[in-house]
Amino acid sequence: MTRHTIEAAERPLQKILSDDYLFSIPSYQRPYAWTTEQAGELLGDVITAWGDEGQAQDQAPYFLGSIVLIKDPQKPEADVVDGQQRLTTLTILLCVLRDLSPAFATHAHGFVCQAGNPLLGTKDRYRLRLRERDADFFEGTIQKQGATANLPDPRASQDSQARIVENAKLFRDKLTVLTAEQRQAFAVYLVQRCYLVVVAASDQDSAFRIFSVLNSRGLDLSPADILKAEIIGAVPLHQREQYTEKWEELEVELGRARFAELFGHIRTIHRKQKMKGTLIAEFREFVPSRNDPVRFIDAELIPYGDAFEAIIDKHFESFRHAGQINSVLGHLARLDNFDWQPPAIEAFAKRKQDPDFILRFVVDLERLAYGLFLLRADTNDRMQRYGALLQAIQASVDLFADASPLQLTSKEKAAILRALDGDIYTETRIRLPLLLRLDSILSAGGAVYDSPIISVEHVLPQTPQASSQWMVDFPNEAIREAWVHRLANLVLLTRRKNSQANNADFALKKGKYFSTKAGVTNFALTSQVLSEPVWTPATLQQRQKALTDEIARVWRLR
Repeated sequence: MTRHTIEAAERPLQKILSDDYLFSIPSYQRPYAWTTEQAGELLGDVITAWGDEGQAQDQAPYFLGSIVLIKDPQKPEADVVDGQQRLTTLTILLCVLRDLSPAFATHAHGFVCQAGNPLLGTKDRYRLRLRERDADFFEGTIQKQGATANLPDPRASQDSQARIVENAKLFRDKLTVLTAEQRQAFAVYLVQRCYLVVVAASDQDSAFRIFSVLNSRGLDLSPADILKAEIIGAVPLHQREQYTEKWEELEVELGRARFAELFGHIRTIHRKQKMKGTLIAEFREFVPSRNDPVRFIDAELIPYGDAFEAIIDKHFESFRHAGQINSVLGHLARLDNFDWQPPAIEAFAKRKQDPDFILRFVVDLERLAYGLFLLRADTNDRMQRYGALLQAIQASVDLFADASPLQLTSKEKAAILRALDGDIYTETRIRLPLLLRLDSILSAGGAVYDSPIISVEHVLPQTPQASSQWMVDFPNEAIREAWVHRLANLVLLTRRKNSQANNADFALKKGKYFSTKAGVTNFALTSQVLSEPVWTPATLQQRQKALTDEIARVWRLR
């Protein structure tokens, strides 16, 4: 059995940049991103701690932070899990000091490059190797002795490489104002009195757990980062740069958080069940296509990523039905769960060239998703249903046949109608999405809901005053309680009523609280209320039937 170890120690920079360590930045790490602001702050802090006085050994030490490594305790090779920004910046600083100071350039270069030994058959090796896309640039522009004396224009480089050049230029500007003696004294302080805490774990999982604890203020490595290392690392070397670019382009398009979500959805598309372990473990076990990395990226990651982007951005593009499809996606986005997304991703990725199918699919998926939502199906029930739907999509069965998992059963339709006739307001997670969906039906899709505040309000108040007209129109308490929270008695507002409005009589509510200054409300639901002369049990009965009939028509519940 492999013995896992974790070691932590405070070490001066001279010990860290020694033959004890050969650092590599794994390909899953984010690019070098420190700007001149962060680099300048680090240099300023070290210069302040140095103070330009006395011998280095007599000066107070300066703590540079921590780094987390994956490292066999018996070998120098170390993958940097956390600390690449700091290690890269410190290497740039030492290289600039080296190239500005001929008197100790050779000695400074020893902290940048491990000297080879011809008797041992070893070659010179740089102590820090950046991720593959930036490694050669970093070596030629920074690490090579004398390189920082002739830095390129940062505008000729992109992203991480531009940051590297900009920070090197900053360090040169700051350090050239020092005398040669001051630069040497500063370099001595830097390597002898500046410390890092090195946390080294012999296995990947332990290192990532440590990183999550120590670096809670930063961006934790996501499962996508770790899977990237495994998948991209298995791509043939001659294709690796090409597929790294494909991977990173998709990550940029989706954004880091959504890209991480995509891997959970891909797991679900394969597994079709609720996750029981960690995403990384289940992805490794249940996504066999990852073992053929080129095919996985071309046939799954990119098509699923493109489909996911179209779904969550509501930006499906087609020569036909695009507006209708995106409108339905907007309704789905209001739900309190995203379990419907994996089957949608699968369908969009496989059938995006058939907009007639996609439109019919999303219409029925929205009906199913809202049906499960109204029935408060739990996660297990939803996953079971959507898992069956995924299986049906992949088996190319007729999704629109009555027996398809995409379709509602007669029992489910009846249960949804009963739910619609119940106390909708008390279902706090249901009421707003449902009323917005109903409002879109009443407005024939013409409404736009872009207000930052949309609230659900009662017409008949929950606690009417004894002297109000409400007690005349609703004298029976049981009838009031039977209607107050039901669909017919609810409206949408783009603001919350003040406390005085809650119990106001119907005429006052209509004129002052349910209409805008222009006299036109944003919502069809509320506009209908404004057209009513009175608000009585008979009004509610008629309105309840009309509203449920509209939903039943669109969702084919009868």
